[in-house]
Amino acid sequence: MSRYPEADLSRVRTYPVSERASKVEASALYRPPSDPASFTEFWDSLPDQLAARDLRELVTRLVAARREGAGVLVMLGAHVIKTGMGPGLIQLMREGWITALAMNGATVIHDLELAFFGRTSEDVAAQLPEGKFGMADETSRWLNEWTRGAAERGEGLGEGLGRQFLEAKAPFREVSILAAAYELGIPATVHLSIGTDINHQHAHFPAAEAGAASARDFRILAATVQTLSRGAALNLGSAVLMPEVFLKAVSVAINLGTRFEDLTTAVFDFQKHYRPLENVVRRPTAGVGRGMYIVGHHELILPLFFQGIRLESKLTKTPISQVDR
Repeated sequence: MSRYPEADLSRVRTYPVSERASKVEASALYRPPSDPASFTEFWDSLPDQLAARDLRELVTRLVAARREGAGVLVMLGAHVIKTGMGPGLIQLMREGWITALAMNGATVIHDLELAFFGRTSEDVAAQLPEGKFGMADETSRWLNEWTRGAAERGEGLGEGLGRQFLEAKAPFREVSILAAAYELGIPATVHLSIGTDINHQHAHFPAAEAGAASARDFRILAATVQTLSRGAALNLGSAVLMPEVFLKAVSVAINLGTRFEDLTTAVFDFQKHYRPLENVVRRPTAGVGRGMYIVGHHELILPLFFQGIRLESKLTKTPISQVDR
């Protein structure tokens, strides 16, 4: 016999399961597709739970936003390009589902190297002890040269780089998001943080010109955010820089008279971070929209998301020709 008092469980009150609310219904369970080659069956088979539910809602809201002519902004961290997602973004740009891009400086570096060399992402652990990390000549020399050229022409940094990639006939330009954006007339802005990118390590880095071109890109981004009242903003893989930049652009847009009515935001990343959660998912949509956070590896969840958009547009018979680009 214990010396401590015990609760008398014989007095516990119960009630029928039929009177209890339940979060999971049989109809919401995963339904294995019969045809392994059918993406439609696979998409429909996803359980109506948690992230799968959010993903399908996000796709529906994005397609509806474009049908109404609202903008869709995609913000990028470099890891998205490193994991091979550029061609998927380009396909969505060409089909009219993305109306603007915004990215950090590292994203540009990987895009440049893929466009001109067909490969990117050096082995930092191997290069750093020898003092070779970020010291490959062409990447930084060309990027710094073209940054200066963009500033001199009064272009935004992303705009100037996209133009240069096309003019230089980059051998692999078909996989470059900057080249595709320039060709399609889609704003692609670059937001720098001095000292974070390998081209900043070199004596020929044009700091003043880089600052001017990136500042212009912030103004272009702020104008883009003004088109998102009933649109969408997606942050793919940027943990700090793009969420901070986006929040300031939202503040400018509101200050200039934009009234967000049904803003959709989402973050895709392999773990949850404070700034994307607050600055993208929660704060901009508070009382005026819906924010979601999808956790998973980009090389897995983004192809699923991209194809979901294309399937939804087909099933809802949203003609691409009628989407306001």
